[in-house]
Amino acid sequence: MKNWMTRLVLVSIAGLLSLGPGLAGCGRDEPTGGVAKSAPALSDEQVEDLVRRSYPYVAMYNVNNKPALKLGWNRCHVDTQLKDHTMTDIARPNNDSLYIACAVDLRKDPVVLEMPAFDSKYVSLMITGYDHYVNIPMSTRLGDFGKPERMLLYSARTEGYDGSPVEGIDRTFQATGDFLSVVFRVMPHASDPERFERITGQMKSVKLLTRSEYLGKPAKPVDDIVFPPVGQRDADIFGTNLLEVMQFVFNHTTFDPGNEIDQKLLAAYAPLGVAPGKVYDPSQVGKLDGQRVRQAAERIFSEEMAKTHDPAFKERAMTGLFQPKGQIGLDLLLYQSIIGPIGQPAAEAVYPAIGTVDGQPMNANHDYVIRMKADELPPAGAFWSLTLYDTKNGFFMPNDRKKYSVGENGGMKLDADGGIDIYLSADKPEGVPEENWLPVKRGDYAMDVILRIYVPDLERFRTWTPPRAERLD
Repeated sequence: MKNWMTRLVLVSIAGLLSLGPGLAGCGRDEPTGGVAKSAPALSDEQVEDLVRRSYPYVAMYNVNNKPALKLGWNRCHVDTQLKDHTMTDIARPNNDSLYIACAVDLRKDPVVLEMPAFDSKYVSLMITGYDHYVNIPMSTRLGDFGKPERMLLYSARTEGYDGSPVEGIDRTFQATGDFLSVVFRVMPHASDPERFERITGQMKSVKLLTRSEYLGKPAKPVDDIVFPPVGQRDADIFGTNLLEVMQFVFNHTTFDPGNEIDQKLLAAYAPLGVAPGKVYDPSQVGKLDGQRVRQAAERIFSEEMAKTHDPAFKERAMTGLFQPKGQIGLDLLLYQSIIGPIGQPAAEAVYPAIGTVDGQPMNANHDYVIRMKADELPPAGAFWSLTLYDTKNGFFMPNDRKKYSVGENGGMKLDADGGIDIYLSADKPEGVPEENWLPVKRGDYAMDVILRIYVPDLERFRTWTPPRAERLD
């Protein structure tokens, strides 16, 4: 099942995530070369609890490590091309932001990010470790990116660094993990070609250096570690090498003694012989029935995906997902791990879907209009966009104009009163500005529209009603 939030940020590195089944785990929880440690048999309730508490770590282990297998650690991929309808690697790709995605290893050395000033209405920096808590240490919402800055990243386990100031560093950030996904989101102002070129040039100037390199010394090698196999899907890890992956995760994550979610996770694994600081030894850990654990993971996946059809839950999730540690409960942490592991908190962006006036799904055999008066426009502090997809696949609607969204980035024209009418049709209606027309490829299939609102006014958003599409014929 595809979903509007599925792998939101991974559009920037989608080509790096196509890993074959040969990279999935290979029975690593089955003891080899020894006798497994005696452990009490887990009840169905304990298996369920184990899977629910592990899912954020399993999902982020896959998300963080898969790109690094091709990119390498302490490297960045700068994506300066807007996606078009040939993008079929993920569902509902984003067409109003560009990305800089970095895979970071903090074990041997802190890492320094050198960032320019950005000539963009919206930029954010997101940092996420294996624990799946989302941190936004810098954003235009917070007044950042107006001047060049250097940020130093480190963890509690970074060798030879205790948090002391480093000359020339403007700010420091202590991460909860040694292996991070570091992602910049940048609105490129694509409707203004000169500004677009200027912004993409600024993106290319972002540098990632280890502290050693920053001080003019050779980088310390980070190829001295063997990672447990990733899974083609999260269920692969649950079924084949869960204990190996979680032991690795435990050794590279900071756990808070006062955090209930942290402590209950550690308690769930203690009887299985998995705990922070240990070396994984298949002969010294408990034996799991991989098929049983996989089945539980598959069932939980289906249950969480079904929540996307629950309006009340979706409303709560809209403003509750992708929060820092201590500001999100296990239920939403699990949900975000399944529907789309990396995303931004509501203070940065929200993504309401657009329904129809008659309550029926939009069909490509018909034309539609989405009308908003000036006082009905999305409550965006930065900008908003409205994007058309085919429902089954979640892909952009193919068209020669490569026009998939309406908004400040993709182009739009407000009327004399400050409102806008956006047309979804096979042919451009007479008198409609080119910018406000989204071409529809005729056919008997469902369409849907996602509205993205950046830096929303959350107080107004709670009472604001998204527009609905009106069938024209």
